[in-house]
Amino acid sequence: MCSPARHRPLLAIAALLGLFAQPAPGQEAEAVAAPTKKVELPNTWYAQNVAQTQRGLNVTHFWSKDSMLRAETVIQGHRAVTIVTKDTYYAYDALLRNGVAIQRSKLAVSQDAERERPFGNELEAMLRQGAEKVRKEALGGQAAELYQVTSKQGRKRVWVTQEKPRLPMRVEMYRRATSSDVWTQYMSWRSGFPIVDDFFRPEPGIDFLLLSYADYVAKQAEREPTGPVPVLYGDLLHGY
Repeated sequence: MCSPARHRPLLAIAALLGLFAQPAPGQEAEAVAAPTKKVELPNTWYAQNVAQTQRGLNVTHFWSKDSMLRAETVIQGHRAVTIVTKDTYYAYDALLRNGVAIQRSKLAVSQDAERERPFGNELEAMLRQGAEKVRKEALGGQAAELYQVTSKQGRKRVWVTQEKPRLPMRVEMYRRATSSDVWTQYMSWRSGFPIVDDFFRPEPGIDFLLLSYADYVAKQAEREPTGPVPVLYGDLLHGY
């Protein structure tokens, strides 16, 4: 059996090496104070939207990257797709394989820089119409703020998150002419994840009717059909 006395020199050397291994006071403070590099997340968004219409419930999925948008919803078995790029508004039926590609107005393109994302901007639209905050209240167990605007046409309400960014949670509209209520609910908000630019391009094999913005406006004035999927997000085509 080894005597403890024989290990004392080794223990002393180990302690001495440990002492020299400790950082100097100034070095330790410098390491703690070193700033961490900020991670830049992509400006991408996703949300699921459930809307009640006269035809029933529609579920729409939204994706965006900077000013680009892709929205998909299935209506009576048909997948209706809207894609918005810098210059073009696409709306097509992925089942029938046809649709319309419209040149966006200069006003709509110029307003891209004003939007944090190309969808879920109901609060900003209502504020431009004179909406006012009504109260704070819980919606689905989450703290929210309720805004409302009233006009001759009816009433519109939007519940948004209290913290920034002010994300819409629920939108309700009452139309006086028909005495009807419609609502839409946003769920599953997500941001800052990678999406390739190709995701915001129409799939191959779609037969598009190509229209300039002026041609589209003229066809609308004459009530001429332009395709199986209507323009659902007019502010991204016309501007506001």
